[in-house]
Amino acid sequence: MSDNYGSPLDEVPGYIKDLVPYPPGKPLEEVEREYGIKGPIKLASNENPLGPSPKAQEAIRKAISSVHRYPDGSCYYLKEKLSQLLGVSPLEIVVGNGSDDLIDFLIRVFIRPGCEVITSRPSFLVYTKMVQAVGGENVVIPLSDYHHDLEAISRAVTPKTRLIFLDNPNNPTGTTIYREDFDAFLKGLPDHLFVVMDEAYIDFARTKQTPRGTDYVRQDKRVIALRTFSKSYGLAGLRVGYGVMDKRVAEYLDRVRQPFNVNSLAQTGALAALDDHEHLDKTLDTVWQGMDFLTKALEELGCRVMPSETNFVLADIGRDARVVYEDMLREGVIIRTMNIYGLPNHIRITVGLPEENSRCIEALRKVLGQ
Repeated sequence: MSDNYGSPLDEVPGYIKDLVPYPPGKPLEEVEREYGIKGPIKLASNENPLGPSPKAQEAIRKAISSVHRYPDGSCYYLKEKLSQLLGVSPLEIVVGNGSDDLIDFLIRVFIRPGCEVITSRPSFLVYTKMVQAVGGENVVIPLSDYHHDLEAISRAVTPKTRLIFLDNPNNPTGTTIYREDFDAFLKGLPDHLFVVMDEAYIDFARTKQTPRGTDYVRQDKRVIALRTFSKSYGLAGLRVGYGVMDKRVAEYLDRVRQPFNVNSLAQTGALAALDDHEHLDKTLDTVWQGMDFLTKALEELGCRVMPSETNFVLADIGRDARVVYEDMLREGVIIRTMNIYGLPNHIRITVGLPEENSRCIEALRKVLGQ
């Protein structure tokens, strides 16, 4: 006997039906098969060109025999280590399955239909998708000359604003906020919201003027800092990140967090990576040298290159980036088009190893007809 209530599919809200999935990149193996090329290089996902820390690899190998055990649900040792490095309490740290996990926690705790979240355009695509997934209102402020427009963001704040996301440095432009501007920005904000500093690329920032959210958490309880082990530590495949915040906020995030959200190998690898200072220093040196090489070479090709404080460069190539992307694939080089970010003539190139950077420029020179 049926009650004719219909299918649950009929009850999916419109804001879920309208969501567009995050666009994945092509696996190297698929590029080889589809384009008939050998040995492609991937410079599209802002990964660490050196790979993971050797200390992290060794620690993970030793830990494999224990994967039949559930992971430490509290990430006790990792939080203890981070608290020592950052000068905060373990109670002010929440660890997640990548920093994306922390973004999800914040939105689920603080956003409900009718609440507003301010982000910039272009910036990390996940913010607006997660806000839409809970029925929140996205207030999106265009960048100003490729930088976060803090004045426009301040003007956009209303009594319904709960979160402001600032990816600093910004993805995909690579630009950074300056401390003086950020300090003035904070002073002008009301107390009924949180400012989330997404600092996935902060280790690559060379300018001393770049504010670090972890320095503000103690003095301004509205500030939340997010970090990841995916970039400078080379652990993108393990998915581990963390947030630093007022302990009252951390308590609420822990209430919505899955009990074993960070797997044991990720915890082990992250803990060991924090002690591998040699690998981190080598990573930064490799990225900074590669950044200088790519910037100079792209400018010599007539491209406009944005000043970047990350491990990637954004370049205006003055033509349809989708065509260039396809031509670069045929040369065995995977880069990223920026059409989905509203930048149809821009490409983003992750800094690779020196030989990869040179190969990329040679391929781009051929594709651009120079």
